[in-house]
Amino acid sequence: MKKNYDVAVFHGDGIGPEIMAPTLEILHQLSRSSPSYELVFTDAPAGAGHYAKTGESFPAGSLETARNADAILLSAMGLPDVRYPDGTEISPQIDLRKQLGLFAGVRPVKVSSGQMTPLALPTGKEIDFVLIRESTEGLFFTQGTGEVTEHEARETLLITREVSEKLFRFAFKLAQNRKRTGRGRGRVTCVDKANVFRAFAFFRSMFDAEAAHHPELQADHAYVDATALWMVQKPWEFDVLVTENMFGDILSDLGAGLMGGLGLAPSADIGLNHAVFQPCHGSAPDIAGRGIANPFAMILSAAMMLEWLGLTRDHPGLSNDGERLREAVEKVTANGQNLTRDLGGTAGTQDAASSVLEALRA
Repeated sequence: MKKNYDVAVFHGDGIGPEIMAPTLEILHQLSRSSPSYELVFTDAPAGAGHYAKTGESFPAGSLETARNADAILLSAMGLPDVRYPDGTEISPQIDLRKQLGLFAGVRPVKVSSGQMTPLALPTGKEIDFVLIRESTEGLFFTQGTGEVTEHEARETLLITREVSEKLFRFAFKLAQNRKRTGRGRGRVTCVDKANVFRAFAFFRSMFDAEAAHHPELQADHAYVDATALWMVQKPWEFDVLVTENMFGDILSDLGAGLMGGLGLAPSADIGLNHAVFQPCHGSAPDIAGRGIANPFAMILSAAMMLEWLGLTRDHPGLSNDGERLREAVEKVTANGQNLTRDLGGTAGTQDAASSVLEALRA
């Protein structure tokens, strides 16, 4: 008998619905062919477009749908010309992180042999690491509520023990799982600026305390500026990186650059009981409706969702399908066919997604 899993779906703004549609089509195909699980999708309206039509960016009913779901799939959201009266952007995805306590922003960076990358990888080297970004506090803590006067502006950097300890437990558990499955070497690197800020010395001290519980893993530190350098010079050395919200926001885009662009950059925001999966890129309203948007980051985010559900629900069938879906995207990008324009190809959204489905069936 199949086990049902409820997925809340936020279709997003701009190109969001265009990349969500083929992703759901692939998930439907996997679900129908699986003997062990069924995915049940429920739409959750939200975003800048919804705000423009209704005056409401994140309906209470959509939050409730997300809260009750087994997983949340969210497409690109926000429009630059639709803002709140105070000028800030409409970003329900950030509201979700705060409402559901999604403290761990997970950004995988993977470049296999044959895959396009701006770097000249040494023979035999592949890039496969995960950047974990704290997603609820840090320098984003006062988002939209910072103090601005005629002569100065202030924002608050907040790092708490409650959130940081959960973050570091998550990071070391992920490193354990990666080592167990052969994806990583069991190394966790704390990325901070502890030589300048007391807040980051505090951050580092909690990392070290958690590291002491994992003698089977390697734990080390790196300053954020040095990390940016090494991500370009020797990214194959990294396994799991864990850092503050703003640092993670910046470094995750650098990681996307290593993969060839944001069109190949999936992400997850994970808490103790909930998780959201979404592409790292924006809603690209300038190309919306033209059928040329890259769906790969959205599809890879769906693969992450399946793998997370399989791990947390002890359901190997889900994990296996998530891995198969990720490998299908990697196969398509490695062979260089049916790539979208941002990756140097000419394929449209549907053709690129169909090539992933064909790779899955093969």
